[in-house]
Amino acid sequence: MAAYTRAVPHEGTVAHVPTCDAALSTAFQLLGKRWNGVILGTLVSGPAGFSDIRRALGGISDSVLSERLSELAAAGLVERKVAPGPPVGVSYELAPPGRALAPVLQQLIEWARTHLR
Repeated sequence: MAAYTRAVPHEGTVAHVPTCDAALSTAFQLLGKRWNGVILGTLVSGPAGFSDIRRALGGISDSVLSERLSELAAAGLVERKVAPGPPVGVSYELAPPGRALAPVLQQLIEWARTHLR
């Protein structure tokens, strides 16, 4: 991973202080928001209905889950699919950019199992 620094004037000299890459900051603003990462992790195994996702997460309210799914869909990571009925069925699945996150999420799972106890 590349190191990012920026020059900052400091007592007559220029100091180089670390900075966060803007793309990484943007990614964590979305993925670091409560529930978003685990929703994506749940959908890695395949499409799921709203109730299935809620049960898999445990502790999330319907309104928050709805809000997070809408946010992830607006970001292009999740797709909402409506199957004609009756009864009408709605499921959620990872869009291609969300599927591209699957290896990263798997690595994060492995890291957490090893380093977070």
